[in-house]
Amino acid sequence: MEVISFVALAAGLIIGLGAFGACIGIGIMGSKYLESAARQPELMNELQTKMFLLAGLIDAAFIIGTGIALWFATANPFLGQLAQIAAK
Repeated sequence: MEVISFVALAAGLIIGLGAFGACIGIGIMGSKYLESAARQPELMNELQTKMFLLAGLIDAAFIIGTGIALWFATANPFLGQLAQIAAK
């Protein structure tokens, strides 16, 4: 039964740290975008396109991590090993 609790703990860490990293990354990127747009307003459209592309990639990485964590939480591959140990 410890395996189930460790998987739940790992899933929480994956989701929590992934969300924390994505928030920090998007915050830094947004601040750098505003800073560069203030310095060179003529490049604002190009910078905005690149910023939204990178924001999508950062969010995609977080969502993939969330999907993997939820997959381990619901379809735990370690439960088969736990059942074999319990049967012995």
